[in-house]
Amino acid sequence: MVRDILLQIAQVATVVIFAPLLQGLILQWQERVQRAQGPGIWQPYRDLWKLFHKEIVVPQTAGFIYWLAPILAFTCMLTVPMLIPVLTNYPLPQSDMGDLLGGGFVLTLGAFMISLAGLDSGSAYGGIGSSRSVMLGILAEPTLILVFVGITLLAKSMLPFVVNHLLVQQPEVYWGPAHLFLVAAFFILLLVETDRLPIHSSTHIEVYMIEEARILEYSGPLLALLKWGSMMKQFILYTIFCNVLVLPWGLSYKGEALGVLGSLLALGLKFMLVSLVVVFVETAQSRLRYYRYQEPLAASFLLAILAIVANQVR
Repeated sequence: MVRDILLQIAQVATVVIFAPLLQGLILQWQERVQRAQGPGIWQPYRDLWKLFHKEIVVPQTAGFIYWLAPILAFTCMLTVPMLIPVLTNYPLPQSDMGDLLGGGFVLTLGAFMISLAGLDSGSAYGGIGSSRSVMLGILAEPTLILVFVGITLLAKSMLPFVVNHLLVQQPEVYWGPAHLFLVAAFFILLLVETDRLPIHSSTHIEVYMIEEARILEYSGPLLALLKWGSMMKQFILYTIFCNVLVLPWGLSYKGEALGVLGSLLALGLKFMLVSLVVVFVETAQSRLRYYRYQEPLAASFLLAILAIVANQVR
């Protein structure tokens, strides 16, 4: 139906348009918790606008991957919103292209291309950031697969819409230990993938930066695409965490205009709640040395295993 196609376009547009707003909200609350004023929630939009109007400076050692990575990474972030419940709790025309695991692979492809670009630039910081990112992925990716396995065993499906319906219709499953362990494991992964662990640095002026180090040699519109894609990835992970696992309510079930608007407002409230928890956890934790990165990821891995065990013995 034409309405379903428009709804799917609206889901992608929601991620594209509101991803910088979520980033601005998190940064603003982080500054307020630290008793600072902060730049304002609209600052990411202004930053993107300025970057798109700046000149591109390319390192002499850069190859074709340097140019390809931002475009491919941004395209990957445009694909995943078609597979997950952003505004509706029922599948839309292209939602059958993949499941949660397929969406995870697409997100991983974007991150992999950025790591290659960090190496391709020939910068020392790019190499350091890419190597650190790969080291984190060694533990994060198996844990993510285990989380998806736990979801599959819980809902007998890896389709996000099936998981959403199961948790809404069966409160005993929602409050069961298997689901709670999965929520805790995915929350740690959320911190890892959005650079909110105490080993990360969200600025480009500190030596323990990871994400910023990989894109340090980029400038102008290419840097804008990378930063925008990173914000979209954060938005997508928050959407999966909220609409599939933690707060599966508040989605439109008929696809009418009023229901879609209500689901958008509900999504904003969910993000405010989750981002407040993320900011509190990030601020309350002390800064850790990089070599201790395995501690939270090992905890997430153990929680995912406990979820699978709890599901089998219930």
